[in-house]
Amino acid sequence: MIKPRFRLEVSFSEAAEPVASYLRVREGSVAQTKELIDGVAFADYAADGSLLGVELLAECRPEYLDRLCAAEPEPVRRFLRQGARWPVPAA
Repeated sequence: MIKPRFRLEVSFSEAAEPVASYLRVREGSVAQTKELIDGVAFADYAADGSLLGVELLAECRPEYLDRLCAAEPEPVRRFLRQGARWPVPAA
C-alpha cells in the first residue's frame, strides 16, 4: 500500500467560488474512479487498490466518508473526517 501524503486541494471558479475539493490521501496514478454519491463524491484508487483521494463537488455527509475509509489506517480516517469540514462547494 502506498504511504499516505495528505493534502487538501480546492478548485475555484473565476468568481472565486469553490467548485471542487480534493482530499488527497496518497500520491500515485489513478487506475480507477468510483462514484460514491451521484454527481457529488468520487474516489480515486491506484492499481493496487489504495485510496488516492476523494473529490467533492458538493457537501458530503461524514457517514459516506467514514464508510469509504473504514479499512484505512486511523490517520487517513482522521484526515478525511477533518478535511471534509473545509469549504466545499454548495450543491
